[in-house]
Amino acid sequence: MAGMALCLASQAFGATPTPSCATDPASRQLDFWLGSWAVGAAGSAPNAHSKVYLALDQCMVVESWDGGRGHRGENMLAYSADDKSWHGLFVDNEGRVHVFWNGKASPGAAEFTGPSSGSDGASVINRVKIVRISTDKVEQIWEKSTDNGATWSTAFRGEYSRTGP
Repeated sequence: MAGMALCLASQAFGATPTPSCATDPASRQLDFWLGSWAVGAAGSAPNAHSKVYLALDQCMVVESWDGGRGHRGENMLAYSADDKSWHGLFVDNEGRVHVFWNGKASPGAAEFTGPSSGSDGASVINRVKIVRISTDKVEQIWEKSTDNGATWSTAFRGEYSRTGP
């Protein structure tokens, strides 16, 4: 009841409703990545698969991937209208969890960064870039820095080739 009263009160006082994720251009910036994909290293045959779709009334982009040999994961990305930034959570079935606090996107490209710890406990910065190469090709690059962003090493570079809508 309190929630309904608050909603009605905000409407009565003329508060502007938040635009739907389905129609908010900022929330639609990763739509180029939606679909089914074969994933492989640049220049080699694909050996992994990915499906990228929308969830939660089109407010969240989900990548469900199978890297082969039993390695699977889910990546969830969403635009926050509150702080005008993208955020992400990447989780795999081997117990790895990566949180991306800082994200920015434009039509055709996105970049996410977030901290983690290396196997030795040292601080690591993770940076993931998702770039549209063409209608049917997307590249994802995951880089890591152990020197606070002075240098980066590539942990993953995948070429996505569209296999379906």
